[in-house]
Amino acid sequence: MEQQQQGNDHMHPATWNVHSNRIAAVNVEGKAQSVTSDHSIDLPNGADDSSNQKSGWRKFLSHVGPGFLVSLAYLDPGNLETDLQAGANHGYELLWIILIGLIFALIIQSLAANLGVSTGKHLSELCKAEYPKFVKICLWLLAELAVIAADIPEVIGTAFALNILFHIPVWVGVLCTGVSTLLLLGLQRYGIRKLEMLIAILVFIMAGCFFGEMGHVKPDASDVLKGMFTPKLSGQGATGDAIALLGALIMPHNLFLHSALVLSRKIPNSVRGINDACRYFLIESGFALFVAFLINVAVISVTGTVCVGDNVSPETADRCDDITLNSASFLLKNVLGKSSSTLYAIALLASGQSSSITGTYAGQYIMQGFLDLKMRKWMRNLLTRVIAITPSLIVAIIGGSQGAGRLIIIASMILSFELPFALIPLLKFSSSSTKMGPHKNSIYIIVISWILGLGIIGINMYYLITGFVGWLIDNNLPKVGNVFIGILVFPLIAVYIIAVIYLTFRKDTAVTFIEPVKDEMETGISKSNRSLGNTTDVLPYRPDLAHDTPFPE
Repeated sequence: MEQQQQGNDHMHPATWNVHSNRIAAVNVEGKAQSVTSDHSIDLPNGADDSSNQKSGWRKFLSHVGPGFLVSLAYLDPGNLETDLQAGANHGYELLWIILIGLIFALIIQSLAANLGVSTGKHLSELCKAEYPKFVKICLWLLAELAVIAADIPEVIGTAFALNILFHIPVWVGVLCTGVSTLLLLGLQRYGIRKLEMLIAILVFIMAGCFFGEMGHVKPDASDVLKGMFTPKLSGQGATGDAIALLGALIMPHNLFLHSALVLSRKIPNSVRGINDACRYFLIESGFALFVAFLINVAVISVTGTVCVGDNVSPETADRCDDITLNSASFLLKNVLGKSSSTLYAIALLASGQSSSITGTYAGQYIMQGFLDLKMRKWMRNLLTRVIAITPSLIVAIIGGSQGAGRLIIIASMILSFELPFALIPLLKFSSSSTKMGPHKNSIYIIVISWILGLGIIGINMYYLITGFVGWLIDNNLPKVGNVFIGILVFPLIAVYIIAVIYLTFRKDTAVTFIEPVKDEMETGISKSNRSLGNTTDVLPYRPDLAHDTPFPE
């Protein structure tokens, strides 16, 4: 047994030193290793198979957590700003976009969770195993850029909240955000479950604040329901705002994050164990995203009630025409009172701080997966945070709050640009038998997910191209300057489209799926092995991604 354990410990780093049939699947060349399903290891002292007799609700609770971290991508300051603008411009008319968008999000996020559970590897690790070196480097750089772009609204939103609450200059708030995020990430040393609990608390703080605002303005319930279930794009600029709402929902880094977070749970290495885990993660993500949906509805309903109506004053109408994360507090303060502005600032603070934590976490997984860096946790946290916070700090110092607000728009466009380079690999891998084996998507899920994925990508590309063309038409540059910019940018657009086509139609080559043990071995202890004091390896568990044992036991 000791010789076998030592042999496992010297496996290639791609196995992460984790004794799991499904994890020890790929070497650096992306070729499948020969791994048997009947090798055994010793269970820790005092461990037995009683954990498999836990009741259903206790099993479910042990899977709760990743969904709340993931749901923050749909509650970050960038989403809140698009919600504020949609409500101010169109009232409740675009609520149906939020409903459809979060249904899309649940489907896409469930694919990311299933990918991690079924393969024992997260998305960035599978990209490293699958693609040629040049493609891997490009995907890594694009993923890091996506983390930075996602972090910009989060950092600036937190800085705006601190400015509203304590009148701190925006650039000082940016620095405070970086420091506080590192302190909160120190909870990692106590285990990912503690961090997940903190994030869940911040999500419910946001919910309480926005529901409090909603209770104060008392929107008409029938109008809210009508906007939620009656598709309509009748107002001026409604199509553009609807595209912005959808574009702000699916975040590229969130797909890497979700596929990694599920690996922090101990899942039996059997068909039934994998299916149960996928079902529990789907339920948990559905609940978390439902809370996110209600918060988005509350934000749109509040600004819709304040800005759209017969009794809106000219001053309020002017503020509603150019509403931002920062100006929204002054609007609410003038219309609803100081307490409303304070509630908004607290919710914005919770949104920005929690989202920046998960963004830093996603950056860690991306760096670890693509580069296989053996770096200390605190150093990786610091490096990721410094890289992400630098653009926000520079713009906040030079341009103040207005410059920071414009940077949020630029960051949203970058995220729209980045999305295909995370979403297409996810759709391909989750539908591939070489990656998922019998757990690959059914034909119905494949069709639905590809229609949704290509639809979202198409919307984002339309948003980017029309935005660029509109800028070329409306800017004040000389014609020569516009021609020069067009010569530079349009070839880049062509390269972008070719890259998307390449990822879509390239055939997967790396075989990473290893057949799990049979269901009758789910407890991990066969009678014959038990008599010999041996057990079957049944825990595709990643201690490099989690630092505590999931509860309840």
